[in-house]
Parts: sequence; C-alpha cells; structure tokens
Amino acid sequence: QDNSFEQFIINYCNEKLQQIFIELTLKEEQEEYIREGIEWTHIEYFNNAIICDLIENNQTGILAMLDEECLRPGTVTDDTFLEKLNQVCATHQHFESRMSKCSRFLNDTSLPHSCFRIQHYAGKVMYQVEGFVDKNNDLLYRDLSQAMWKANHSLIKALFPEGNPAKINLKRPPTAGSQFKASVATLMKNLQTKNPNYIRCIKPNDKKAAHIFNEALVCHQIRYLGLLENVRVRRAGYAFRQPYEPCLERYKMLCKQTWPHWRGPARAGVEVLFNELGIPEEEFSFGRSKIFIRNPRTLFKLEDLRKQRLEDLATLIEKIYRGWKCRTRFLLMKKCQIVIASWYRRYS
Repeated sequence: QDNSFEQFIINYCNEKLQQIFIELTLKEEQEEYIREGIEWTHIEYFNNAIICDLIENNQTGILAMLDEECLRPGTVTDDTFLEKLNQVCATHQHFESRMSKCSRFLNDTSLPHSCFRIQHYAGKVMYQVEGFVDKNNDLLYRDLSQAMWKANHSLIKALFPEGNPAKINLKRPPTAGSQFKASVATLMKNLQTKNPNYIRCIKPNDKKAAHIFNEALVCHQIRYLGLLENVRVRRAGYAFRQPYEPCLERYKMLCKQTWPHWRGPARAGVEVLFNELGIPEEEFSFGRSKIFIRNPRTLFKLEDLRKQRLEDLATLIEKIYRGWKCRTRFLLMKKCQIVIASWYRRYS
C-alpha cells in the first residue's frame, strides 16, 4: 500500500515496456498501412510517451530532479525534493501533489502532504516521498570497490571491476536512479532490434483459485494492458501481410496460370491467383509491396487448399514414378524376350 522509490522505478520500467509495445503494435501497424497506400482510417490510442518524459526527461524529469537534489550542496531532504517537484511539475497533466501550486489538489484529502501521485498508463499510483533521496543516493563508494577488488577470491574480484586501479574514475559514482535509467535504455535498445511476440496473461481472480472469474479485475487488466486499442486496430486492419514474391512462391500451385512458373511481376501473379480462387475483394488489399489479407479464415482457406494441392502433387509424382518404373521393367523384359527368342530361333 505504501509505494516508495523501488515501486517508482519498477513502474517506470513498465511504462517504457508499454511504450515499446505501443510503438511496435499500434503505431507501427497503422504507419505501415499508410506507407503501403492502403485506405485506412486512423484509430486513436493513448501514447504514454508523455508519462515516460515526465519521469526520464534530462532537464525536468523526476529522476533528473532527484539526482540534482542528491548532488547539490546544502541540506537535502525528501521534503525539499517534493518541493522541487511541486515547482517544476505543477502544471503537468499526469502529476498530482497537494502541495503544488495547482489548486485542483489543495483540498484532495486522499492525497497526503508528503506524497505525490502519477497518473500512469495503468492508472493512478501514489508515492510516499519519504526515503527517495536516501535510496537514490545509496552509492557504492570507491574505496570499498578498491578493497574488494584486491581480494584473493576470484569471484569477489570479478564482482567489483570498478575497483581496478587502472580504471579509476574520479567522478562521483552514478545514483541508483541514473543506473536504473541507463539499464532501461539498454533494454529498450535491445528490444528494438528484435521481432518480439507478445503474450498477455490475464488473472481471473486474486485468490489464485479455479472456476472464479472476477469481471471487474479482468476488465481492469484489459484496459491497462492496452488490449482494447490493440483489438480495435486489429479488427479494423488486416490479420496477415506478406511481400508478393514469397506469397506467390507459396501459393502458386493453386492456379494453372501461375504453376509451375509465372513469367511476369509478382504482384500480377498474385492478382491472377486470387481471382482464380474466387476470394472476395473485400478480403484482401494490394499494397505497394505487400498483399494484405483481412480475416484469418481466408488465410486458413489458402493453407487448406495448399495442403490438399501438395497431396495431389505428391500423388501425381508417385503415379508418374510407378508408371515409369513399370514401363522400364516392361521394356527390359521385352528386350530380354527378343534376345531369348532370337537365340532360340538360331539354334532350333
């Protein structure tokens, strides 16, 4: 119930993960339709970049102000940190504090004086400011690292590489918040180079019991996981897309005009293929470089037809092989019979 610095940085990481989820699923998908020239009505969704900026902005972000408080000379307390937040973030639409200059929260009794509240993507979370400065300033001092690096035990030495005299850095060690921010940035950079697949887990109840379905809890999770916007984009968009060349290569055996070889542009071949199969026009669209299929059942139909066609082709190959084998054996026997007959007539 009492959220402190630890929960704050955990929620910051969740916001960054949600941001990359939005960019890779909602934003990127809609931009792809526009790039491909597909007729598309933009679907609005909440982009939580504004919340990430509130936390990580290098000048006015909460982590930057926390570091500034930890590094500045003079008396530094959690209250001075909160006072700084109230000055800088007072007008931010996702920041709430009873002590800020914003009159909206002056009479909000649900918000104590020593707390601030952030309206995260998943909902509002209140943080107790007590302990923020000390936990962020929890530094591993240089002399301790050097002492541990001189240990004879190889594992201990490996855990403190910054204690190596050859790598001594006279700068002040980074704060916990800045280290966590750098780790999150590295994680985001790594994820953006991948092709992630998302699996969303929904808890049906808080009791971890079977056959209990808490509708309010499930709806809350669906809302804060961004599944509503994702479903809207998916339903309005296309379930499957593929460049013309691999699409034609995979399904060309379904049409006599494209099988076994198509002489011409791949897009024209796909058009001939789909027209031959009688797929309704509303089920697909032609982009600049890709074919877009709206419903999964159309794709399943193509896969079923392909599977059946492969079986027919396998049967055809087997039939031709058996015919060739039997004819080869017949011709060999006929040749042998002629040889035997000719020798028999010679000696009879």
